[in-house]
Amino acid sequence: MDLLESTLFRPPIILLQTVIEEVRHRSLPLYNRLKALMNMDEKSIWVFYNEYRSETTVVREENETPNDRNDRGIRKAAAWYSSHLQLSNPPVRGKATPKLPTIVLLTEDAANRQKAEKEGIATLSVRKYVEATKDASQLLDLLASVDENEIEPTRAAGGKQFLYDEYLPSATLISGVKAGELHQGHFNANQYNYLEGSVSVPAFPKPVLLIGRENMNRATNGDIIVVEVFPESEWKAPADEVVDQDATLKNDDAESGDEDDEDLVARKESKAVSEKRDSEKQPTGKVVGVIKRLWRPYVCHIDSTSLTSSNATSLSVQTVFATPVSRLLPRIRMRTRQAPSLIGQKILVTIDRWDVTSRYPEGHFVRALGKVESKEAEQESLLLEFDVPYRPFGKAILDCLPVEGDQWVVPPKSDTNPEWKDRVDLRELNICSIDPPGCQDIDDALHARPLPNGNIEAGVHIADVSRFVHPDTAMDNEAAARGTTVYLVDKRIDMLPALLGTNLCSLRPFVERLAFSAVWEMTLDAEIVNVRFHKSVIASKAAFTYEEAQIRKDDANQKDDLTESIRLLNSLAIKLKAKRMAAGALNLASPEVKIHLDSSESSDPIDVEQKELRETNSLVEEFMLLANISVAHKIQETFPQTADILLKRKGLTLDVSSSGALAASLDKCLDPSEPAFNTLVRIMATRCMLSAEYFCSGSVARDTFGHYGLASPIYTHFTSPIRRYADVLAHRQLSAAIGHSPLHPSLHAKPHVERILDVVNKRHRMAQMASRASVEFYVGLALKGREQRNVAAGAGAVTEEAFVIRTFRNGLGVFVSKLGIEGLVSFKNDQQFDAENYSLSIAKPDSTIPVTVSVFDKVTVRVEVEKDKNTQRGRVKMTLVSPVDTKEM
Repeated sequence: MDLLESTLFRPPIILLQTVIEEVRHRSLPLYNRLKALMNMDEKSIWVFYNEYRSETTVVREENETPNDRNDRGIRKAAAWYSSHLQLSNPPVRGKATPKLPTIVLLTEDAANRQKAEKEGIATLSVRKYVEATKDASQLLDLLASVDENEIEPTRAAGGKQFLYDEYLPSATLISGVKAGELHQGHFNANQYNYLEGSVSVPAFPKPVLLIGRENMNRATNGDIIVVEVFPESEWKAPADEVVDQDATLKNDDAESGDEDDEDLVARKESKAVSEKRDSEKQPTGKVVGVIKRLWRPYVCHIDSTSLTSSNATSLSVQTVFATPVSRLLPRIRMRTRQAPSLIGQKILVTIDRWDVTSRYPEGHFVRALGKVESKEAEQESLLLEFDVPYRPFGKAILDCLPVEGDQWVVPPKSDTNPEWKDRVDLRELNICSIDPPGCQDIDDALHARPLPNGNIEAGVHIADVSRFVHPDTAMDNEAAARGTTVYLVDKRIDMLPALLGTNLCSLRPFVERLAFSAVWEMTLDAEIVNVRFHKSVIASKAAFTYEEAQIRKDDANQKDDLTESIRLLNSLAIKLKAKRMAAGALNLASPEVKIHLDSSESSDPIDVEQKELRETNSLVEEFMLLANISVAHKIQETFPQTADILLKRKGLTLDVSSSGALAASLDKCLDPSEPAFNTLVRIMATRCMLSAEYFCSGSVARDTFGHYGLASPIYTHFTSPIRRYADVLAHRQLSAAIGHSPLHPSLHAKPHVERILDVVNKRHRMAQMASRASVEFYVGLALKGREQRNVAAGAGAVTEEAFVIRTFRNGLGVFVSKLGIEGLVSFKNDQQFDAENYSLSIAKPDSTIPVTVSVFDKVTVRVEVEKDKNTQRGRVKMTLVSPVDTKEM
């Protein structure tokens, strides 16, 4: 498929219906790519519906396999098409015989080629065809790595012994899982130790540990695997040291088949696996099969040390290592003619196979992204690394937008106008929005006002996205596939076209907009008297930043209705939060950093600091939580089967018997001398919790609906439909629950909703990781600038205070609260490690008495920026300054 998509490959192609259907059955993603290719104007592709033509259709014969039937049909269609061209262009007396194109059957099936040759059909393998093209040197790299008996094997592949066990047959895997003898789950690689992974399975409270290359048995991160668990006597503990792939495999040769080299690497890996492990043992096992490979194109760079020739003009095939950006992936061996020209570039590589005789998976080059550390290449590589869809919206999607474009307005109020059907007119209310600076996709707005009976009316008004995004349309399908808007430091990848996200749906001030409102009547103590939901029309009176709203609220001279509304909302928010905390909700810290850019037009970072959280941040958060909880109750009552609900050392102890007990014990984790200590404990507590996920309420028991962190018995997402597809689903369900519009038939089907939510959960996780990676990249650039300014001023290296959050035999994990970033302080040699007390005794160069550092200790670190071997981006490197300087250790 990579070959067909290349702009260098443009021969006229006839696609047979049989081939298209076979691709559809084998892989839906590949089928979608093929459909897109068929519609590309720059490609000369014709579809021949051979199954619908009497001369070319074939009927499956007795004892004939479906695959053989399809091969026979393909050969028959190729033969017919060749004769069809001759019959359609007969020779004309007195004129030269027309030169007709040759119909060539391209197939990788050697047996099918042999049969075609016997039947007189011109046929070639794809590789042989490409070798004869003008751009063969570049196009050959796009072909999947083939079996070793079809091309000259690398020296590393010839005559090798098995490094892994063969996988069990599929039938054995399925029956073993059903019988409880085997266990199925997703493979999770260890970012600190490439020779260790784990898989969470329902049968054990702790993940099953997979130690060593043989036991991981060619699994890659994310694969759905089947494991066999060893007897309890063979269980082991996770490693307590950092094992770096690059360091261990430093001199491994991509082409080498030398047994001495193989033995050296094997001895290094065996030593790393057999290191003493002092922590608690857990279930341990090995991979015996793979149910589904989740391979996709990966962002990599060429390991320059693996090149056999660095001559830029060399077109010889070289076998090289492609090192993925992600530390969770193994190095990929690939053959390419372009290796010298790809040095210093980010590239895309796809894994094709992983043989039992190979230490590494085999793959092929897809395309180059650009020079490492260039902003454009880094931005695209980041999106590809986390599988974020970023293609432009296609014509079919844009055709779903209102024909009026940005001239669309809410029509004048009328009983006969369908736009106003069952909508409440709230245009006169003092509604405003409070968002971060520069926010354009304004999902939510709020209001509050006193009622004549002494109570308070408070409302949350959410953009009515479901009015514009209708079920089962091209735009709806695209939004479901994207799942969420992705926010990077200097870019936003929208879930919806900009016309909706930043204009027609955005609740901008001074314009009428369609909304979905949740309105509560509350007492002065924030007790809810009643709640009502309705579609509405609003006209926001202002769009504030958190800072602007805070200044307005705190200014005693401001007495206008809008300011009083903000004060009323804030007083209610304080009481709502107090009630949540009293019920056992957790105040879990999640520090964010603010990147200072050179100017509003530039994306060059100049500094970084931790974001300041104000009272108005909490105000908005509390009312969004209240809206989500209220909507969850309403939807679950009406649609109990398909509702979309979100699950979400110092002598101190944590009581985890309930969220309330944990919240109370977290409040007691105080260090009078260090205000940031409590925040650190909350961050580490969050890491131990399962991530919140969307699920279909009919799929699990009612008593599992609760959101642990919020101490709420039920929760959903309703308040951000511009940027989250789960919220769009909630809007449709709520609209049906209040009788405004019927629920689309697809949302009555639990399996359909579950499939959508699986995609949304994945996209949500990937979006979070992409955002963090973007921040880390810009933090690195900002710190590099600060480092350069310090050197120029003669101030020395950048140093910051940090907390120890993890200990290894050969390193420390630290958290710099001021910058909101984590780092790894590595030592060349193992230190004295105490797993029971989470401490490390570090030898001082000038003393015989070591310095002991433990988790939660405050240290001073030197912060530098170096090029990361994996990502080829600037990476923050940390070394201890105090209590001991480890720069040379």
